[in-house]
Amino acid sequence: MVNSKENLLENALSELQKVSGIIGLKDDYRKILEKPAQTLSTSFPVNMDDGTIEVFEGYRVQHNAARGPCKGGLRFSPEIDLDEIKALAMLMTWKTAVVNIPYGGAKGGVVCDPWKLSPGELNRMTRRFTYSIMSVIGPDSDIPAPDMGTNPTVMSWVMDTYSMLKGRTTLGVVTGKPLELGGSLGRTEATGRGVYLTMEEALRQKGTSCCNHVTIALQGFGNVGSNFARAAHENGGRIIAVADAYGGVFNPSGLNIPKLAEYAARHPRRSVQGYPEGDSIGNRELFELEVDVLAPCAMENQITLDNAPGIRASLVVEGANGPTTPAADDVLMDKGVTVVPDILANAGGVVVSYFEWVQGVSSFFWSEKQVTDALHDILVKAFAEVNKTRETYGLQSLRVAAMALAIQRVAKAIELRGIFP
Repeated sequence: MVNSKENLLENALSELQKVSGIIGLKDDYRKILEKPAQTLSTSFPVNMDDGTIEVFEGYRVQHNAARGPCKGGLRFSPEIDLDEIKALAMLMTWKTAVVNIPYGGAKGGVVCDPWKLSPGELNRMTRRFTYSIMSVIGPDSDIPAPDMGTNPTVMSWVMDTYSMLKGRTTLGVVTGKPLELGGSLGRTEATGRGVYLTMEEALRQKGTSCCNHVTIALQGFGNVGSNFARAAHENGGRIIAVADAYGGVFNPSGLNIPKLAEYAARHPRRSVQGYPEGDSIGNRELFELEVDVLAPCAMENQITLDNAPGIRASLVVEGANGPTTPAADDVLMDKGVTVVPDILANAGGVVVSYFEWVQGVSSFFWSEKQVTDALHDILVKAFAEVNKTRETYGLQSLRVAAMALAIQRVAKAIELRGIFP
């Protein structure tokens, strides 16, 4: 992966400033939106398997709750810092607003390498962190979900810890749970499926679709990337290259995605590295392939001023959060590359998280068809509304249009609610 040193928070604030000027946002509202509403930093001890005590650092940031309870993932990674969490919380505010679900944005995480922790250590660390953020999370205030380094099992531990301390089972405190504990059908696949659905809408505007065997290069083969790849493959897309943090594989005839997924599941690092049915390829080479679609589904700051000029895809669909820096975005726009921005392209996860939350608080659960049909309807409508906003303001960029739509919705909620007291 690209080791970009650009500050994600500075990029997010720069985009907010830029779009505020375009839509004529009042300075009063811009000042509110520049700052997170609440930031919690915590250091907490955990008993390790060898009898020692390790002190971990964690965060939970709530950016804005004008439109509803805050929503956002928990990230376990050695690379996170508070600026990153603040930026991702802000992006969640825009994401929930652009798809028009009644949430605000939040994000959280613990500075750790979950792969180096035993199951017992990971369990104890998760539960102690949950205890540390008990004062700010809850089904009516802030609902965590899985993110980088976390999964449904971790969400089970968060839900159980919260429930034990509250004295009652509280299904709605987190989403992304196992089905047996109130999870939603279709949640695991939701983010990747959403990337696929928004890609199809963008392709449709170009007069084509996956069924026409469009060629795709994919960065990242975790939950988002692999589920996007499956959906695209099943509908006729030809994925010719996949790369992750450890290596990549290239086959101009198209990769067999089900077989690649089976291989990655057996790999010690869950990587595509060494897959035999293709040639080895790195991330730089993958970005420079002549394909119809480039889908960065890994980490932030992967498309930069350094590699953007070499991108030859006509469509970039952002499955990751913040994969394109502002300077690189300008390069892509000058090249005529259409970019479906992260706050629209990867919003499928938070949409189905919303469905899971609704099911949990009502104790009434939906079929998978109900989930996938509703996800499709919301994302198609959101894409159309972003396009309408782009036309209204005479914009070239879908990213600017998506942010304009989202910021207007959040600002209107602040205006209608007023300032208390």
